[in-house]
Amino acid sequence: MVKIGDLDLGEFPLLLAPMEDVSDPPFRALCKQNGCDMMYTEFISVEGLIRDATKSVQKLDIYDYERPVGIQIFGAKNASMREAAEIVEAAKPEVLDINFGCPVKKVVCRMAGAGILQDIDRMVQLTEDIVKSTSLPVTVKTRLGWDDNTKYIEEVAERLQDVGIKALSIHGRTRKQMYKGEADWTLIGKIKENPRVHIPIFGNGDINSGPKAKLYKERYGVDGIMIGRASIGNPWIFREVKHFLATGEELAPPTVEERVNAARQHLRHSIEWKGQVLGILEMRRHYTNYFRAFPHIKPFRAKLVTEQEPEAIYEVLDSIEKRYSGMEQLATS
Repeated sequence: MVKIGDLDLGEFPLLLAPMEDVSDPPFRALCKQNGCDMMYTEFISVEGLIRDATKSVQKLDIYDYERPVGIQIFGAKNASMREAAEIVEAAKPEVLDINFGCPVKKVVCRMAGAGILQDIDRMVQLTEDIVKSTSLPVTVKTRLGWDDNTKYIEEVAERLQDVGIKALSIHGRTRKQMYKGEADWTLIGKIKENPRVHIPIFGNGDINSGPKAKLYKERYGVDGIMIGRASIGNPWIFREVKHFLATGEELAPPTVEERVNAARQHLRHSIEWKGQVLGILEMRRHYTNYFRAFPHIKPFRAKLVTEQEPEAIYEVLDSIEKRYSGMEQLATS
C-alpha cells in the first residue's frame, strides 16, 4: 500500500495534478466520481493567504466528498510560507503540498515555483521550515531541474526526504522546457532505484491513456501517477487508466450523453461555488475540451461562450446532446 504519512492511498494511486483555473471543487468532483484517488487544489499564493485575499482564501474550500485532498501553496519567503502553513492546517486538508514546479514567468521571477530550482539549498531550507511549522504531512511537486544542465532531482529527492517530506511528485521536464517536448521519466526511475529513498514517488507528465500509464508504471517503478493536462475536459481518464491497469483492456470512450452531463454538472457546481457571473465566465474555457472531437461544433460552442444565463446554456447543451446522440464514435478526444 502507498502511504503519505498515515494516509493510505491504496496500491497504485492516481492523483489529480494541481492546475490553476482547472482543479477547483467543481472539476475535482468530476474527477473523484471517475476514480481519482487523491486530488490537489489549484496552487495558492501564500502572500494572498496571509493578506486574506478573497481569491486565495476561496481556494482553501474542500468538501468531504472529495477527500483525500492536498492544498498546494507557493511562495518564496520563509516567514510567509510558515504563516500560510498555519492557515492551511486550519482548513484541515489531508496534506500540505509545496509547489516547486510552476514554470510561468510571473511565479518564477519571484524565485517561487520552479524558480527555486536555481537554488537547491534554499529550496531545502524552505521545505524544512514548513515541515517544522505544521502537523500535516508535507509533500512537494517539482521538476527535473531548471534546465538540462541542472537536473539535480536525484539529490533533491534525498535532501527533501531528509528534512521530512512524506511524498514527492516529479514532472518529467525542466523549467526551461515548460510543457514542450516529451516528458523524460528516466531520472524519476533512477530515484525509485535509489535504496536511500523510501517515500512515495509519483510520476507526472504526458500520461494520457491506460496503456501509457501501464508502460510507465512498469518501466519506471513509480508508486503512483499524477495526471494533469490529460484530465482537462476528460475526467474519465482516471477510470480508463484504472480499468486498463486492472484488466489490460481499454474502456470505450465516454458517450455523448456522458460528456454533456459532465458539462452540465461542471457548470452547475461552478455557479454554486463562484456565483452566477463568474461561474459562467470561468466555465467557458472548458467547453472546447468537453466537445473537442465533435464535427461542426463551432456554432454550438459560440453560443456556450456568449450566453450569460444558465437556462440558455443548458438549452445549448441539450441541443448538443440531441444533435450528436447516437454518434458515439465522436466522443473520442
